[in-house]
Amino acid sequence: MGSVSLKIGDGTARFKRATLCSSAVNLLMLFSVLTTNLFALYAFTSSPKSHPFYQTHKNISLISEQVSLILREIDSSQKKLVQMEKQLLGYESIDLSRPNIANELKIFLQRHQLPLGKDSRTGITELVASVGHSCEKSVDLLSEYMSYKVNGLCPDDWSLGQKLILRGCEPLPRRRCFAKVIPKMGFLSFPVSLWHNVSDKVLSWSGIGCKSLACVNGKKLSKDCVGCFDLGNWNENQRYVKARGKNDFLINDVLNLGSGGIRIGFDLGGGSGTFAARMAERNVTVVTATLNIDAPFSEFIAARGLFPLYLSLDHRFPFHDNVFDIVHTGSALDVGGRQEKLEFLMFDIDRILRAGGLFWLDNFSCASDEKKNALTRLIERFGYKKLKWVVGEKINGGEKPEVYLSAVLQKPVRV
Repeated sequence: MGSVSLKIGDGTARFKRATLCSSAVNLLMLFSVLTTNLFALYAFTSSPKSHPFYQTHKNISLISEQVSLILREIDSSQKKLVQMEKQLLGYESIDLSRPNIANELKIFLQRHQLPLGKDSRTGITELVASVGHSCEKSVDLLSEYMSYKVNGLCPDDWSLGQKLILRGCEPLPRRRCFAKVIPKMGFLSFPVSLWHNVSDKVLSWSGIGCKSLACVNGKKLSKDCVGCFDLGNWNENQRYVKARGKNDFLINDVLNLGSGGIRIGFDLGGGSGTFAARMAERNVTVVTATLNIDAPFSEFIAARGLFPLYLSLDHRFPFHDNVFDIVHTGSALDVGGRQEKLEFLMFDIDRILRAGGLFWLDNFSCASDEKKNALTRLIERFGYKKLKWVVGEKINGGEKPEVYLSAVLQKPVRV
């Protein structure tokens, strides 16, 4: 645990800025070449005022000085441009000399030498800590988050940690304190737990506006989660087994499309875990990526006996390549019109999905033809086989019908 390991978030933005830097350097190089030639032309066409050898030597010295000056200016400009790029991207180390930096953060970011020297398998000689480069932009919040008593109870401030995650500051560096413990009583055994509502008392409500499941069930938390914490609600307990429209695919029909069997899956933005629950009934293990935005999603999913993964979709998925048989998502692909972010997300989905695996796009809201066409063009770049593809309208809590896209796509074998 020592130096800061920095990761670049928006690669496309960096490429564009790097292009500007390269153009500026190219212009400087062109200027230096023209200047050098002009001095050479002047040296060899000017009238000699003294001995020719002396005049030539003087001109060469002058040219050499000018070229050296130009090279120094180019080097200085390159350094300034690199520094400008770092400032634009936030690609800077955390300044531990600041007076408001928590001592625990300083200890976390220090280098720690391995007690037995170089490791023969990995070749490393020290342990190095890792925090996201965006932490530099939220260093005050980060220092507040790292202000805790070592070996004591962690502050009840998970919402502060989530705020840092949503700002791209992950993984979080808090390590040496004990998380708040909530008694988990009254849980039922699996698989009864899949469809049994839990008590409000076994969930953490700190940092959340609502303090009960009844409250969160009265809110539209997302397009995929309207009353989704009420497992007795027809809309929730009949999802994936009874279709409400042509965009709703039945889970058994999708599983029958899988080649080589469907055993493990990944659900992005999976609400209260109902997709994972339906898969569990069919002996398929599904990991559900979620955050506790306005509701205790992670704890509720875990209370059902399912696997929640506390992760923002800005983070690279912590899985090896080609491991999942199916990836399911819906509104999680709605990234607010940021094409670069959508590409990063789709490429990571493709990375973890095995060849022949299924990508289930479930009721993706197409607010405009431009949004639908952008996603369609991106999908076509991956060369997926369209096993199901349905575009239809439905009324979703309003009077005006909305256009939704549902699809089941199969990843090709690439050589």
